[in-house]
Amino acid sequence: MRFIERLGSLDRRYIFILIALTAIIPLIFPVGMQITITPEVQSVHDYIEQLPQGSVILVALDFDPAAQAELYPMSLAILRHAYAKKHKVIGMTMWISGVTLGDKIMREASEGLAERDKDYSYLGYMVGGGLAIMRMGEDISKVFNTDYDKKPISEIPVMKGIKNYKDIALLIDIAAGATPESWIVYAGTPYKIPVAIGVTAVSAVGYYPFLSSNQIIGLIGGMKGAAEYEKLIDHRGSATGGMDSQSIAHTLIILLIIIANISYFAMRRKTKNAEN
Repeated sequence: MRFIERLGSLDRRYIFILIALTAIIPLIFPVGMQITITPEVQSVHDYIEQLPQGSVILVALDFDPAAQAELYPMSLAILRHAYAKKHKVIGMTMWISGVTLGDKIMREASEGLAERDKDYSYLGYMVGGGLAIMRMGEDISKVFNTDYDKKPISEIPVMKGIKNYKDIALLIDIAAGATPESWIVYAGTPYKIPVAIGVTAVSAVGYYPFLSSNQIIGLIGGMKGAAEYEKLIDHRGSATGGMDSQSIAHTLIILLIIIANISYFAMRRKTKNAEN
């Protein structure tokens, strides 16, 4: 009993250190906790898996560093899968603050799997929102004259034969904001192009109606969704370590709450006995 009472009066700094360690260590040394694959994540993977080799996938990286913890590993996992399956990838963003980050993601994911301009292209920032999305349905070159590196679209090998949405097999929007709705409304529905989305965990619940109505073929939500995708492609990335970290830290916090309550009631009982 005395031990429990002492735990209740433990210096909070030790608790902070303990939680910090349980959060950091799994990021460095992932323990590989059980990850259950959800149907909405599985469907995105399976759709990319069954596409004929050489299919064109348009990936919109619509987020900035503020959402990097969740969406960066998700983007890497999806792109690595697409590159490994020898699909052609066109990357872009509607977030001006995420332009450089998008280029970094495209390059990192392609290492050892794809060659820039030959297998993939990063077009950079797209101005115009919904109007620009609709214009791409007519002709992509009307929206992008050059790519991120200022190369004319007409001179990029991977862009040969790609004019509009008719030439694209799948559109994926990985977003921190409301851009998925724009892609669904202005591209997916009118042009009958399959759309998949990846969003932050807090936003995911708002997109399940689109999944239920078959307006999107799949949904990847937050770090958990990213970890699921890493498992599907058999590549342990930062999302897997992040889920280990979250799970262990949350378990520790629950245990500390239980211990604190036991300690509180034990001390209160001791006080009452002393008064009697």
